[in-house]
Amino acid sequence: MFTNFPEQWQDLLREKGITAETAIQKELFAPITEGDNVLGISPTGTGKTLAYLLPILLSLKPKKAQQLLILAPNSELAGQIFDVTKQWAEPLGLTAQLFLSGSSQKRQIERLKKGPEILIGTPGRVFELIKLKKIKMMNVNTIVLDEFDELLSDSQYHFVTKISHHVPRDHQMVYISATNKIDDQDLVENTIVYDLSDQKLDTIKHYYISVDKRHRVELLRKFSNIPDFRGLVFFNSLSDLGATEERLQFNGASAVSLASDTNVKFRKVILEKFKNHEISLLLGTDLLARGIDIENLEVVINFDIPRNREAYTHRAGRTGRMGNEGSVISLVTHPEDLKKLKKFAKVSELILKNQELHEK
Repeated sequence: MFTNFPEQWQDLLREKGITAETAIQKELFAPITEGDNVLGISPTGTGKTLAYLLPILLSLKPKKAQQLLILAPNSELAGQIFDVTKQWAEPLGLTAQLFLSGSSQKRQIERLKKGPEILIGTPGRVFELIKLKKIKMMNVNTIVLDEFDELLSDSQYHFVTKISHHVPRDHQMVYISATNKIDDQDLVENTIVYDLSDQKLDTIKHYYISVDKRHRVELLRKFSNIPDFRGLVFFNSLSDLGATEERLQFNGASAVSLASDTNVKFRKVILEKFKNHEISLLLGTDLLARGIDIENLEVVINFDIPRNREAYTHRAGRTGRMGNEGSVISLVTHPEDLKKLKKFAKVSELILKNQELHEK
């Protein structure tokens, strides 16, 4: 497949070390190229973004405005898709623009006047711009609903349906999901389903550390002192996240939280610092699990055991992406925690000694 790509992309493939397509990329390329409606289901970290982007970008016509609309459930994911899209679109002479709530609408309308071929955004803001007749859905040939299972949530779905109603009859729908919990009734007619959800990501190792509940924050502080350690730490509640961040920072630990109310600019700064190893621990809740992509992230830490298998899978999927190795470490404070954890993954016990992790 890759050998037939334009010359402008060959350098990019080499630069990123991409030599072969993943299973979902292989499955979706032909049907998307042919204009079929498709639902692609594949675990987090298997290259779903490029699975739809590459065939669609090759079909776009430069200088023809607003041909492709990509919707994502949150700002992180939309921003991440935007960054990836720019890398692959610009060499082909195509422009993408990002439309998020919380950013200046006036500036976004100015950007639309430049006639970008690709529009990426969250449903609320995109729908506002459609109502203002600034986004012209009659021009759109393809709509991608990324993390479609998330877009089906109550807060998003009415915007998604309203947006879909504004498009021409013969447009293409591409649905992308990490889970197969999707009802056929939510899809347009003649949608072909490619379900690769049972793929095993065997590059991820799963561990647990037994720790007294009161000593979990101290254990995180010790993690932050390990040289060149970088971990994404997940909490079940915002109050625990806030209290832990305060205690860690008070004790001089390199830890910052990325709560949902952090403004877009500040979030970007935090993420960049974490990506560059300037922050050891990034703290967040499950909302984070959807939209964050840190290349080569080594470790995910579950401060709390996730509520269900799906949440565990999404958290774990932040590491070990695209064939890289990764580890998930869950903090176990009670025998019931371990029992629950063993339903989600095959786990081994770890201990932290002298700034080093060892299997027990």
